[in-house]
Amino acid sequence: MPDRRRKPERITLPKDKICKACGQAFSWTEKRTRDWDIAKYCGRRCSGYLPEAKAEALEAAILELLGEREKGKTICPSEAAKRVGGTAARHDWESLMEPAREAARKLTKAGRIVVTQKDKVVDSVKAKGPIRLRLP
Repeated sequence: MPDRRRKPERITLPKDKICKACGQAFSWTEKRTRDWDIAKYCGRRCSGYLPEAKAEALEAAILELLGEREKGKTICPSEAAKRVGGTAARHDWESLMEPAREAARKLTKAGRIVVTQKDKVVDSVKAKGPIRLRLP
């Protein structure tokens, strides 16, 4: 009986996608591996993501949400991300989580809010894991 060799594995790259903003085709890259399934835009310019505009909107959303709550109550940064990004789909607001945490750090530095973990005030820069935000 002859030796049987396995056929080499064929790597099939994902198909190109069409950008929802400009209509151009964009292709899969190693950098896009993790988010290829949810990619809608060819780049940052087409997605409309402008860090400065989103940061201001996130700061305003954090302060607005805290203003709606009773004194001493907290919010999660994801609530601000959902308010700015919309809740139609998870990937609409999920990309705003780190900018929301950054907006919280900026507000903490200005003394307008405090960051807590397990009901204890923590340093916003060193905080890892889930955080909550409240008025001082």
